[in-house]
Amino acid sequence: MSPMRRCSRSACSQVAVATLTYDYASSTAVLGPLATYAEPHAYDLCAAHAERLVAPRGWEVIRLAPDPAALGPTSDDLLALADAVREAARPAEPEEEPIGEPTRRGHLRVLRNPDM
Repeated sequence: MSPMRRCSRSACSQVAVATLTYDYASSTAVLGPLATYAEPHAYDLCAAHAERLVAPRGWEVIRLAPDPAALGPTSDDLLALADAVREAARPAEPEEEPIGEPTRRGHLRVLRNPDM
């Protein structure tokens, strides 16, 4: 698991909970849920700095609230987990030895009867 990301504001050591991005062409700042990965042109903010965010005059701030349903595991996640558990619990299938081929067991050789 990756370490917790911290707020990008100087002198703030709080855990980041939101990501701020800018679209300079449309003078828009977008504040949304914490991005999955840290991006070089995005700023991670703690709850306090995200709440107090103001944009320059003439800029629009869009605040994207996280979808509560998306915060928990999805049915796809649960199905994948169940499949992985079933696969891990399945006993390994023994390797079949070719019929009629000699097999070595230590210093002895075992010959299979091809009629069986």
